[in-house]
Amino acid sequence: MSKKIRIDFVSDVSCPWCVIGLKSLEQALENVGDAASAELHFQPFELNPQMAPEGQDIGEHLAEKYGANAEQRAATSEMIRARGAEMGFEFNQRDRIYNTFDAHRLLHWAEEHGLQRELKMALFNAYFTAGESPASHEVLLRLAANVGLDPAEAARILASDTYAAEVREREQFFQRHGISSVPAIIINQRHLISGGQPPEVFEQALRQIIATED
Repeated sequence: MSKKIRIDFVSDVSCPWCVIGLKSLEQALENVGDAASAELHFQPFELNPQMAPEGQDIGEHLAEKYGANAEQRAATSEMIRARGAEMGFEFNQRDRIYNTFDAHRLLHWAEEHGLQRELKMALFNAYFTAGESPASHEVLLRLAANVGLDPAEAARILASDTYAAEVREREQFFQRHGISSVPAIIINQRHLISGGQPPEVFEQALRQIIATED
């Protein structure tokens, strides 16, 4: 009998390890197969909530935030590119990092229509593969339409503050519960797995939870 599992995937659109974590988690769920029926909810987290919409040069940003020099940044980028390739995701060169709040508002809306995962992956591909801005309303409207959401309603949401309070409430909820970095994967609202772990780590955790929880 398939066991129902709730998974809250706390992440940001501009977080490369969140892509790797999601692809690894999905591989683990595929490996677990019919033993689990997963209900996946994407929860908002902003790595750079004060970032201006026009963004910042990514090298400058990483140097300021983490003190990483060019050599360290190149090594990390290559590690991320290789891990992504293993999981079937293409990371390309990106010049800037952007504010992601409006993207999270659309993701909140997309969940109501059962298209949250589709929009999440479209956002990841747009930013990490195509180098587009997730702060751009033009990009957001195109992606929303591409995954089957109503572009007119998406435009209305982006032109207003619709879902702003809901997104901030979700962000604050997870921060109050100790989430300070992403990805953070919370299973059945009590088991936390942090970081872009390999599929086998997620699979082991899932199998253990399936075996021990009612």
